[in-house]
Amino acid sequence: MKFVHTCYRVKDLEASLKFYQDAFGFEEKRRSDFPDHQFTLVYLTLPGDTNELELTYNYDHPGYEIGTGYGHIAVTTPDLEALHLKHQAAGYEVTKLMGLPGRDPGYYFVLDPDGYKVEVIREKLMG
Repeated sequence: MKFVHTCYRVKDLEASLKFYQDAFGFEEKRRSDFPDHQFTLVYLTLPGDTNELELTYNYDHPGYEIGTGYGHIAVTTPDLEALHLKHQAAGYEVTKLMGLPGRDPGYYFVLDPDGYKVEVIREKLMG
């Protein structure tokens, strides 16, 4: 078995694509439009990665409630502080740098246009 993707339902496909491309460098891998059924699927990947983020856009849907059971997706970066500053400068909703209890800061969260959390983790913490 292999983990292949995570799906987010999004209200504004173009705003979500712009966020993931500009904030993290995701690239559109493929797209499937189903106009007769009023939805579009867009699959994004990070360069060199095979795991996908699927953005599902249901035409004219007013938006989604994330709920209390869902947490976040996570990405790593070799320069946490630089990406944190970039996300702040871009005007994204960003938390302060945080650390697990008793540890130095090693991550933060940023919200996408639909309110989904993306955890950004210092790369060396994952290795």
